[in-house]
Amino acid sequence: MIDVQILHQVSKKLRKKHLSIATAESCTGGLLSNILTNISGSSEYFQMGIISYSNLSKINLLNIQADIIKKYGAVSKQTAKAMAIGIREKAKVAIGISTTGIAGPTGGTKEKPVGLVYIGIVDDKKHVIKKFLFSGNRIQNKESTCNQALKMLNDFI
Repeated sequence: MIDVQILHQVSKKLRKKHLSIATAESCTGGLLSNILTNISGSSEYFQMGIISYSNLSKINLLNIQADIIKKYGAVSKQTAKAMAIGIREKAKVAIGISTTGIAGPTGGTKEKPVGLVYIGIVDDKKHVIKKFLFSGNRIQNKESTCNQALKMLNDFI
């Protein structure tokens, strides 16, 4: 279940500070963009979202260096940071936010288990990348990722 209270706080902060935002999503498949635009008037701050599910789309749409994905993997703090930077630059917004992870129930490994997620947020001065390990089913992991992204965004603004 999405934390609507934090969503409203994020919306108010973005409007008050006249900040724009764009999303680069992998494991959430557009859910974060959907949530951010569930607030009436979100067009004041939400610019765009890219679902870069494949490695190729991360490279082509977000200008991520292939070497980053090859060296660290698509699910890594390095890729999350590169995705957030890439969407921020592409959309020409104040804040870029990214999600990359393994929602499950398949796709996990011993090193990178199901539920592993990285969320990245960048602006022109700072970046925050956090690692999470969720233990729900696919939908729960996607919702948990979005809730954590909203909390991080609320703290970041």
